Amino acid sequence: MQGSKLKFWNILLATFLTSLQTLHAQKINSNVAMVLNMPVGSTSEVAGTGWGSVGGVGYNINERNAVIGEFMWNRMYPSGSVLQPLQTASPPGNLNGNSNLYSLTGNYRYELRGRMLGTYLIGGGGWYFRKNWLSREITAGTGTVCTPAWLWWGFTCTSGTVTADQKLATSTTDAWGVNAGIGMTVRVGEAPYRLYTEARYHYAPTKNFGTQFIAVTVGIRY
Repeated sequence: MQGSKLKFWNILLATFLTSLQTLHAQKINSNVAMVLNMPVGSTSEVAGTGWGSVGGVGYNINERNAVIGEFMWNRMYPSGSVLQPLQTASPPGNLNGNSNLYSLTGNYRYELRGRMLGTYLIGGGGWYFRKNWLSREITAGTGTVCTPAWLWWGFTCTSGTVTADQKLATSTTDAWGVNAGIGMTVRVGEAPYRLYTEARYHYAPTKNFGTQFIAVTVGIRY
């Protein structure tokens, strides 16, 4: 009797795992990749090339259409002398800073796939969150001219000058944003594993200073 029960549960478990594997192969998609972050537009005035990672999971509606939820993290570094205005307003010493950008998006993908190569369009939208960090607290003085650098790090301006006596070492901002891009895939090993590379434009109207960048990704899809 015990042997029959054990056999029954083994068969049930094997059937469940086989069904789950089949469902994943046919309907569930996933991806993980490294990201090269290239600021564009006004963001390129204050931030340089950065890096990060992205991962996602979604549902294949059919062979060509799919929906994907993705989480992305990017580290953005200040470009050129963007820290100089803040350095001038602070006590002597080195001043460093960076920005961490997080996004949680829902996207639609339309794909044309051959046996070895494929190409696709992707786009969607979601929540973008940016946290700015400075290595020490900065206090805005009186009559400081408002420049993009001050806005990027989270300071506010009034009538062309930085609002006096603001003290910041960190700041956060978030907004709903959009993205759109194009990519290509190459089959590796057994189907459905594929390497993919993609270029996608992202825009979020974050407070004081919008965030715009192109995320160039290289990773693997299942």
